[in-house]
Amino acid sequence: MHDDGYFDEAVATQYDRDTAAAEHDPIPSIVALLAELAGQGQALEFAIGTGRIALPLAARGVSVAGIELSRPMIERLRAKPGGETLPVRVGDMAKTRMPGEFTLVYLVFNTINNLVTQDAQIACFENAAAHLAPGGAFLVEVGVPPLQRLPLGETLLAFERSERHWGVDEIDVVSQRFTSHHLRLRDAGFERQSIPFRYVWPSELDLMARIAGLKLVERWSGWMKQPFTNTSTRHISVWRKPAM
Repeated sequence: MHDDGYFDEAVATQYDRDTAAAEHDPIPSIVALLAELAGQGQALEFAIGTGRIALPLAARGVSVAGIELSRPMIERLRAKPGGETLPVRVGDMAKTRMPGEFTLVYLVFNTINNLVTQDAQIACFENAAAHLAPGGAFLVEVGVPPLQRLPLGETLLAFERSERHWGVDEIDVVSQRFTSHHLRLRDAGFERQSIPFRYVWPSELDLMARIAGLKLVERWSGWMKQPFTNTSTRHISVWRKPAM
């Protein structure tokens, strides 16, 4: 798991703006689906960050808690209206436990890739399953590895080319590791950041879920439940814990 050095005060300050620019869907669409899955129970967000999803979800009446490794991100959450009341534990989402039983655990915006080993990703599924009530759901939003766009033998793939942001992934197809290189135009000039990740296939996630005792029930290409196809660039997948 990344330490909070990758998500320090400078990153936390800009995180909401940067994420909003990259997000495919409006937050109300995301929150509506999460609220549907949570039902009358509690929801737990792994990597709650600045609360960009948790706070609107709580505003809909869902009881929300979170786990977050970065203290600067938590400080940003606490500074927002309602953020001071959300239960949040500092720690690694693959290991840290939050008291209580939840009908929904969710992990959005490619954050499963922040766990840079397969063992850590499996541990994340096991931790999610340990938090879930019988019949509860674990939701993950993550991109489909873009290897169809990578020419044979090449390692670099641009994913963003705008006036204020250049993004290039440096991909190792042997280890499934990749590094996202960002060059952003800020008020004080250009800022560079490189963050390591591990990409993971949908079928691999299904096996991780099976190891954790969960079963796939839904897979969509978007928050409006669009069908997942062979050309989808991301997926929102839901696995359930067996009801007792």
